[in-house]
Amino acid sequence: MGIAVLLAAAAIAASPASYVQSRQQADGGFAEAGGVPGPELTAWAALGLRAGGAETGNALSYLVAHERELSSPTSIALVALAEGALGHDPGGLLARLLARPRAVNEAIWDILALRQARRPLPRAVVTYLVNSQASSGGFAWARGVRPDSNDTAFAIQALRTAGVRGKPITRAVAFLRKFQRRDGGFELSKGRGSDAQSTAVAIQGLVAAGSKPPPAAFRYLAKLRRTDGSYRYSVRYAATPLWVTSQALLALARQPFPLR
Repeated sequence: MGIAVLLAAAAIAASPASYVQSRQQADGGFAEAGGVPGPELTAWAALGLRAGGAETGNALSYLVAHERELSSPTSIALVALAEGALGHDPGGLLARLLARPRAVNEAIWDILALRQARRPLPRAVVTYLVNSQASSGGFAWARGVRPDSNDTAFAIQALRTAGVRGKPITRAVAFLRKFQRRDGGFELSKGRGSDAQSTAVAIQGLVAAGSKPPPAAFRYLAKLRRTDGSYRYSVRYAATPLWVTSQALLALARQPFPLR
């Protein structure tokens, strides 16, 4: 067997986890090719690896060291979620979260971060999220904004871990399924076209709701996988492969937030 064939076989065998691990820098942070590490991207990489049962290196040390760089509530909650999933108590970050969220996505991520850290949920935050469901059954990042698939899928995860059942979940799932296209993937908003991240998040949301994800969604993701183990954003674009692959790992592991 020639060297070229051996190299090709090795490339095909590259796993998504190994690709993500290859993007870890010496300081523990993760970066896209040609980019610099950041706590948010490192959080996504660590969550994807953790869901897939793969080593995260010194990602936790990096996250803890860079907490002061975080300013937005959703970034604070995301990193707290990752630290909690890696076995660290993110008490300092949780203390920075607002008691009453100013936007729907803040409520979603507050709930996920708190539950990952096994903290009690403020009733006001859960009530705010439940009352933010649109008449269509979907959720948007803020009230008064058109609902989309991603915020709806993340909201389902937050509601389920908050103990919400019944009609709010059923309606959200029905809304989410409307975003699946003929190619098997899910799109962020109507007419935008399928992409890997929306598909991955939709799978997480459906699993959280106890609803079987469609096999076509996994087939769509498989079509986007490249020989180095990374995933394209869509058929047309290959942007932010580290971020995309990190989220794909969560879907492939069928792991909604908070991670078990």
